[in-house]
Amino acid sequence: MEKLRLLGLRYQEYVTRHPAATAQLETAVRGLSYLLAGRFADSHELSELGESGPGGSSWFVTEIRPPFLVPTVPRRSYWGAWSFEQVSGEAVYSASNLLVLLNDGILRKELRKKLPVSLSQQKLLTWLSVLECVEVFMEMGAAKVWGEVGKWLAIALIQLAKAVLRMFLLIWFKAGLQTSPPIIPLDRETQAHSLDGDRSPGSQEQSYVGKRSNRVVRTLQNTPSLHSRHWGAPQQWEGQRQQRHEELSVTPTPLGLQETIAESLYIARPLLHLLSLGLWGQRSWTPWLLSGVVDVTSLSLLGDRKGLTRREQLELRRRTMLLLYYLLRSPFYDRFSEARILFLLQLLADHIPGIGLVTRPLMDYLPTWQKIYFYSWG
Repeated sequence: MEKLRLLGLRYQEYVTRHPAATAQLETAVRGLSYLLAGRFADSHELSELGESGPGGSSWFVTEIRPPFLVPTVPRRSYWGAWSFEQVSGEAVYSASNLLVLLNDGILRKELRKKLPVSLSQQKLLTWLSVLECVEVFMEMGAAKVWGEVGKWLAIALIQLAKAVLRMFLLIWFKAGLQTSPPIIPLDRETQAHSLDGDRSPGSQEQSYVGKRSNRVVRTLQNTPSLHSRHWGAPQQWEGQRQQRHEELSVTPTPLGLQETIAESLYIARPLLHLLSLGLWGQRSWTPWLLSGVVDVTSLSLLGDRKGLTRREQLELRRRTMLLLYYLLRSPFYDRFSEARILFLLQLLADHIPGIGLVTRPLMDYLPTWQKIYFYSWG
């Protein structure tokens, strides 16, 4: 136990001293998930290694990963028939997101940059972030171990827990518009510069302005170490850092009755979709239409964006763009989109030299993508 504690302390020290290298480690773990899901699909040892690792899923939302380097993936007859490689790849990818969340917490503690919320609200945000990190892996793992019944039970429990946490944040803590991800990831370049210089967010870098060229040059006394050095103008970098600091510390916009109803609809939409699936079945148009109507109604009630913060405006823009996902969701995808998308990709592969290296793996992987990531309850 003591060895584990010392190992944890050493890891925290490494993260605080090398935030840029930590970001590269996170990227490497995420890249490993791409390979596990595809290129080494026939490697039983790698799949077992990935399967035994920690689990989690994407930010969020759920981020889609490019299959440009992976071979063909056969179409599955039902959603529960995931291969070991797909589950293990998702486990490693989810672990990379949890690693980002852990490292951000370590850096915030070192920099004494707490979230502008109470401790109870911060715990809820952390649990919500963890659920969003692991939801896809838990769905795939439950389907692999317990079949269709286990998969749908895992989906229902995860979405119910997320809805309860979000409603607590909305009603009890007055958290305003729910953004994705719930906790803003830290900018590692900025944190590396802050840790190296140990300056407050409002401090100014000393610089020299050339008399003839008017070029702004940082003085030698203010030059940071190489791993945390930036190559832009000092004033420009300082302005960007100040803007990021203000975005992190800004309080959410208070919501009126109409906005609260709109946000409640957005939170309840996954549960409504799952309930309609249970009543009318997966092949019915009713769940697809109900989910779309709820999304559009929520966005319409949140139409006035003048008083919102920059992050809240970006969240509304993200939700608007996500409406395009309905083109890739069943049953619309099965009846209309699939044939047209595959025809377009095949046309590009046949008539543009070299593009087939991208489009042909994409055509093979698209059915699996559509079943994992383009669901309406996420």
